[in-house]
Amino acid sequence: MIAKKVRDLKQGEWFTRKPIDYPTERQVFIRDFYCREDKKFFCMRWTNISDGILLKGDTIVYTDFFF
Repeated sequence: MIAKKVRDLKQGEWFTRKPIDYPTERQVFIRDFYCREDKKFFCMRWTNISDGILLKGDTIVYTDFFF
């Protein structure tokens, strides 16, 4: 697992919120656009693109997992 900040991810990059080696589909998020109004990044679930969360740029997330 590689820990990164949300702002360091490229748009469209996959991540999990916890260090999980084999996450389920609902635990995988995709970094999308930066919302200037909220000053946060919109991240959508891999399984449902209309379901998402807003995360601050310094939120630690995890990449490099088996999916």
